[in-house]
Amino acid sequence: MRPRSHSLSDSSEKPVIWTVAISRLSDLFRDITLEFDDRASIEPIQFGFEEAVRHIRERMENERCDAVIAAGSNAAYLKSRLSLPVVIAKASGFDVMQALARARKITADIGMISYQETMPELSEFQETFGLKIMQRTYATEEDARAQINEMKAAGIKAIVGAGLITDLAEEAGLAGVFVYSAASIRQAFEDALEIARFTHLESGRSRTNPLADALRAKHGLNDLRGESAAMQRVRQSIVLFAKSPATVLIQGETGTGKELVAQAIHRESQRARQPFVAINCGAVAESLLESELFGYEEGAFTGSRRGGHAGLFEAANRGTLFLDEIGEMPLPLQTRLLRVLEEREVVRVGGTRPIPVNVRIISATHCDLDQRVRDGRFRADLFYRLAVLRLTLPPLRERKEDLVALAEWGLKNALAALGTRPHANLHAELLACAPLLEGYAWPGNVRELRNLMERLALFLAAEPLQALSPGFVAATAPELGMAAVPGRASLETSKEPKEQKEPTDSLAQVLARFNGNREAAARHLGISRTTLWRKLNRGE
Repeated sequence: MRPRSHSLSDSSEKPVIWTVAISRLSDLFRDITLEFDDRASIEPIQFGFEEAVRHIRERMENERCDAVIAAGSNAAYLKSRLSLPVVIAKASGFDVMQALARARKITADIGMISYQETMPELSEFQETFGLKIMQRTYATEEDARAQINEMKAAGIKAIVGAGLITDLAEEAGLAGVFVYSAASIRQAFEDALEIARFTHLESGRSRTNPLADALRAKHGLNDLRGESAAMQRVRQSIVLFAKSPATVLIQGETGTGKELVAQAIHRESQRARQPFVAINCGAVAESLLESELFGYEEGAFTGSRRGGHAGLFEAANRGTLFLDEIGEMPLPLQTRLLRVLEEREVVRVGGTRPIPVNVRIISATHCDLDQRVRDGRFRADLFYRLAVLRLTLPPLRERKEDLVALAEWGLKNALAALGTRPHANLHAELLACAPLLEGYAWPGNVRELRNLMERLALFLAAEPLQALSPGFVAATAPELGMAAVPGRASLETSKEPKEQKEPTDSLAQVLARFNGNREAAARHLGISRTTLWRKLNRGE
């Protein structure tokens, strides 16, 4: 019998939380629920994936739910398809070590399978205890089953993972060691309660604001993939910078993930539950950029909205404003921006009343702002105000040890989106392609790699029996056989010749190949539409 439902209008009762689990995790959820029974109305939903989504959506039409708790691939699936908050229960490093210790009592041949990302704690654990553990990731249930079969063939006797993994491991005749602890699940319940309280406090505003979801950072620290020393330093800097309210300047080539880093800093900071607002300063005309940033009063210009319009500074109040491609901001607006940063108040276009704002500024650029300051194209005082903290992201060609892992992650996700099961030996196939991948300059960096994996996935889905061989990859991606692109989108430096460009007709040829479709051309080149637009305007 279903517990008493909570209507949408009933806001005076305890927070309503639904737990979603289809494996042994449901038992742990049930045990922890008893501890929170006096603080929230908690109900288990014993469905998974699409069935759970359908069930929740139907009930949301007439009932109230403040948060959903789930774990692993099930949680990721729900989070991408539900409009209400989904709290993902995550295993801690201590959980991992405890689970591996239990597995070690069973056998020395241990494997670990986690959803989409590896666990960095594992390396330290292996070194400390002298263990050799095979680690894999999965994107879908079929992928997980293939990974388990590959591990079994390699002699693995016990597999550590979430409920789906342990169930599949035991189905394959192996020992399954559950990775979650009561402490981690208890923390997920606490997080769900905190979100429920925040939802009630903000309900009057957020439930009527269609931009509420758009003003939240979607990516966190775990989305920054790669175990190279360079990426470890980037993650360490993010955690450190998140503790400070100071401005941050992120520099890096196109496709290195500058906005992703900005979102991660916001998510790790005390402003995490406040808005994250982003704008590309190079993609908006100067006249529009001013009104977008600072807002405008009624009658400020022809066509202005009745009652005026709040700008992005006001929208980001108490949160973070991310100014992408800050180097493209026109000089007159640089002056206005500097004043806002110094006075902590904004005056709308056509207005006189100062509006106090509490906003942290994170900016990013692909160019060398130091050089632009020397050239007089960027205000020195604004530069120093924006660059209290600085972070330079490494290009992909400088962290080639991450290439195979990034390619595997991107290809698995692209195949999953097409409903295609990855090859059981996908990891080994990509390792065989490593020399081909490492010999390329990757001018579009991680974005270009991700786009290439989507292309490969399309061909593999069309020919499921096709092996992912170096020859197949080279035929599908002939650009990998090309030399380093001389006009790559790198940071400008005073040491590089300023006239260094791609062949004058290269962009025209690419555009012609795609019938003038700039989005398709940018995807092919592994650059953003903004970068393509900028190159075309410069006549490259």
